[in-house]
Amino acid sequence: MLDVKGKWALVTGAARGIGYGVAMCLAEHGCNLILQGRTKEHCDKVLADVKALGVSAFVVSAEFSDLEQVENMLKDIDDLNVPVDIILNNAGIQVAYRTEYLKTPASDYEESFKINTIAPMMILYHFLPKMEERGFGRIVNTTSGIRLEPEQAGYSASKAALDKVTTDLAEKYDGTDICINITDPGWCRTDLGGPKAPNSPESSLPGVVIGAFIDDKKSGRNFAAPDFHGLTLEEAVKKAQENYPRYTGTIGF
Repeated sequence: MLDVKGKWALVTGAARGIGYGVAMCLAEHGCNLILQGRTKEHCDKVLADVKALGVSAFVVSAEFSDLEQVENMLKDIDDLNVPVDIILNNAGIQVAYRTEYLKTPASDYEESFKINTIAPMMILYHFLPKMEERGFGRIVNTTSGIRLEPEQAGYSASKAALDKVTTDLAEKYDGTDICINITDPGWCRTDLGGPKAPNSPESSLPGVVIGAFIDDKKSGRNFAAPDFHGLTLEEAVKKAQENYPRYTGTIGF
């Protein structure tokens, strides 16, 4: 299992829910953090909590529906002059549940794709050249297992697109020490998942962070968090490295 102590990770959507849990898990293992929220104030609690664990941390802000703000955020991160070794793209939005799905507006797709697909890929394209120079990187994009629900077309289409572009890109890095994978946290009770979801945000761990800790030079997998629920991080990483196949586009749950 990779030792992340002293490395720097960018966690998007870090203010609460799954992103908060990801940030805390990394901090517990000594990883320094760049925490993204829609505003810096949203990240006050997570910033204080990770610093209390003894790591260094900064906060950056951007509303991902505004791609100019994403560009400005990337410049702000560059100005920190720290190496971004690990990226966990957790931020996302579910714009609406359309009971009358044949009336789904185009804006559902526009908003969903900007936040769920374009913004995370902008982040990857920005930092990958620097990872190549250092010969190291870990990238995890968060996907969704939602399927066969036209009521959530904008959301599910944007996540399917993220799966496609991420795994296509991952093929270029497979076999190197830049590992690019996706993770599906399952349906959790977050602001996005809603109060009726069957799982707590904590149930997504350790599955959603496995991609930061793997050390087998393999890319293009979908680490479905329910497969790892109840395992220690060490057990989960071992399972992922020994038994987890490349993602083929089929969602099992």
